[in-house]
Amino acid sequence: MRQTACRTLSLLTAAVALASVGCESRSSQRTPTGASEPGPVARAPSNKGPVRVMAVAPPLGAAGSFGVLASSTATNTGPTVVNGDLGVSPGSAVTGFPPGIVTGTIQVANAASLAAQTSITTAYNALAGQACDINLTGQDLGGLTLTPGTYCFSSSAQLTGTLTLNGLGNPGAVWVFQIGSTLTTASGSRVAFVNAGQGCGAFWQVGSSATLGTGTAFSGNVLALASITLTTGATSTGAMFARNGAVTMDSNVISVVGSCGAGPQPTPTPFPTPTPTPGPLPPVPALPEVAMWTLMVILLVTGAVVLARR
Repeated sequence: MRQTACRTLSLLTAAVALASVGCESRSSQRTPTGASEPGPVARAPSNKGPVRVMAVAPPLGAAGSFGVLASSTATNTGPTVVNGDLGVSPGSAVTGFPPGIVTGTIQVANAASLAAQTSITTAYNALAGQACDINLTGQDLGGLTLTPGTYCFSSSAQLTGTLTLNGLGNPGAVWVFQIGSTLTTASGSRVAFVNAGQGCGAFWQVGSSATLGTGTAFSGNVLALASITLTTGATSTGAMFARNGAVTMDSNVISVVGSCGAGPQPTPTPFPTPTPTPGPLPPVPALPEVAMWTLMVILLVTGAVVLARR
């Protein structure tokens, strides 16, 4: 019986101690347990996070059927092939056809070539007005692999070697290159597409003149403010549009590709959302001080009664 009484007293003492601990664990003083860091929890602004503005393919309008469009003159040497229309406006000089071949129609200083130049002016301004995603000023495009977006150069741009454009599985992917002054490619350079990318999705807005080096295999529509020169053997899967100058050709192949989509990309790519940071653990409920003392008295009295009866 004495052992039972002692066991009962021990249980009552433990209960009093537990109540005391609960009282001392104030929410303002408690140290959280487990892995946590002070401060608020990081929250994403939305379910998908902030969305980057995507590159936009401008419509080419009346210029869509043109493989070559010049402002002053279009000149050629050798067996150049233009797969599409060739036009000049407001100038009227076209030389070298033949021996060059135009599979479409030659439009010189007429309504069709004027309308095409008007469309190119609109497209050029639309390209120049897009927000720059990545500034590549001072970097050679050769050796780079670029996903869809708008890339800008504050001055000139150079391509030496191979530029790879990765469409990420989207045949409507768009790349916009904003170039402050000249675009130049070294001999044998090329633009290659992977993962469903297409030439109709690449646009080169050139603030001055563009020159494609010997044997270059270029791709994308070039819209140059001044002139465009294709040296011997250069090819382009994409049209050559010179707003205020000449287009000069030498044994080239130039093919119309048009404009993919002529609008924003269907699925904008969200930026990664922030990883939530654990905050402080919630406070442990604590008994009010009066309640704690009341409970202690009740337990002690109960214990005394139990002992007296034994």
